[in-house]
Amino acid sequence: MSDGHSASLSWGARKYAMVILAIVYMFNFVDRQILAILLPQIRDEFGTSDAYLGFLSGTAFAIFYVILGIPIAQYADRCNRRNLIAAAVALWSAMTALSGLAVNIWQLTAARIGVGIGEAGCSPPAHSMIADYFPPDKRSTAMGFYTLGISAGIMTAYLAGGWVAQNVGWRAAFFVVGIPGLLLAAIVRFTLTEPRRGASENREASGRTSNVKEVFSFLVSRRSFIHMAVAAGLSSFVGYSVISFMPSFMVRSFDMEIAVLGRWLGLILGIAGGAGYFFGGYLADQFGRHSHRKALNFIAITVLVTTALLATMLLAKTSTMALLLFILPAAAMNVYLAPVLSQAQSLVALQMRATTSALILLIINVIGLAVGPLVTGVLSDALEPQFGEESMRYSLLIVTSVILPWAVWHYYRAGKWIDTDLARAAEKD
Repeated sequence: MSDGHSASLSWGARKYAMVILAIVYMFNFVDRQILAILLPQIRDEFGTSDAYLGFLSGTAFAIFYVILGIPIAQYADRCNRRNLIAAAVALWSAMTALSGLAVNIWQLTAARIGVGIGEAGCSPPAHSMIADYFPPDKRSTAMGFYTLGISAGIMTAYLAGGWVAQNVGWRAAFFVVGIPGLLLAAIVRFTLTEPRRGASENREASGRTSNVKEVFSFLVSRRSFIHMAVAAGLSSFVGYSVISFMPSFMVRSFDMEIAVLGRWLGLILGIAGGAGYFFGGYLADQFGRHSHRKALNFIAITVLVTTALLATMLLAKTSTMALLLFILPAAAMNVYLAPVLSQAQSLVALQMRATTSALILLIINVIGLAVGPLVTGVLSDALEPQFGEESMRYSLLIVTSVILPWAVWHYYRAGKWIDTDLARAAEKD
């Protein structure tokens, strides 16, 4: 394919780009979430606490992921986004493979920090490219397809990681998922098309890139953005806590084998979770045809229902019942993401898009990834004297029951302002 600055891309080129970007995001989450299914073995070998496991799976990764996301996004708003994504894939894949060489918890922590640094270069430029591939009325659906990579990645991480960990060892699992990413980096660099900014909306960029302060000021003047970002962060708080510690909960409460658990969770999070990401975006486009407020109200209702579904699952008495009850919330808890990311892109000027993506991801990941698993792990440690191996069950139950209703209120408030704020999106073009 050409270097790709033409004003118009064929439908085939856009479809190809979406498939490649979704695969990139799948690898992103394979390398990010492979750790979750390996935590029980890592805990046994290194003798670490739940609090440190929460730090390792969330905070250590997220600190550099969110901090570096801003300057990388500023670069993406000025330069070639495709090349940036290719370099990011190569870096995080190499650091994932190096995780398998760790001989102590500190080396593993350093490698996970490296994964976070690499993955900071994925989503902001990808979101910006998607906004230039697809017009606003199709953007949530496109973003939903892109976020299918999350569930596909988690499914692959659990299926491959669980089997490899039980039959070969947890270190080998990092090699298996990390090395293929180097090939993907070359595919992105040499086959993907870079779209012209504004091509999907017939808008012309001014050529001037706003700095972070200007973008932040622009966004905080949109009340819908503030509420959406906080709500998505709270949803992510629960989501990352659940996917990080669901294997630990199932192993401790029901004594499940890692390989069997990996198959179950891989299929549930892959199929049901994927349906939630895609149909969340699709339904948001349908509800939002006449009023985007309806789309956010739909998300609020879905999150409220998810609270009850997760509580029911966490109180299950058998492993089979818990896994069956996990199917519906595994889908429902993902509905929010594609519409929120899409609306964030639609709220701003053309050359603010990658930076906007980085800012909303910073908020989502500080609240969700950096804090969620850490708080859940600390709470589990605090409950252990009273509940023993069941402490993770009750930690997840408390987190779910408190955080998700809080998110519902913010989705509702975002809906009150979204249509007014969208009407002002082109002010800085």
